[in-house]
Amino acid sequence: MILLKTLSLFNTTMENLYVNENFPLPVVQFLRQLGHDVLTSLEAGNANQRIPDEDVLAFSNTQNRILLTLNRRDFIKIHRQNPNHSGIMVCTEDSDFEALAHRIHTELIKNRSQFLKQLLRVYKP
Repeated sequence: MILLKTLSLFNTTMENLYVNENFPLPVVQFLRQLGHDVLTSLEAGNANQRIPDEDVLAFSNTQNRILLTLNRRDFIKIHRQNPNHSGIMVCTEDSDFEALAHRIHTELIKNRSQFLKQLLRVYKP
């Protein structure tokens, strides 16, 4: 918890994120504690509908949100086919949810407001 309090002091801008349904909710909660505006597919009414990945990204774009996903292979492919989006951040799975949130937060801070048409990768060390 000390890590979250320390990191939130450095968060001067809040990023708008959209997470697809396979993303761990504890990470979402940590990111919200860090000040990010995170919308889940469940909250958006898009869960359990087998929505194609291209449509998930399209929804994220209409909401002006960076898509946050664990589905690296498919979204890297989609980015290569059509780089016109609000930003995609692909992550490796990590059962240490706080550590994953920290790495995501660090990338968001490092790349402030430079997400349009960008693919960012967050790897487990």
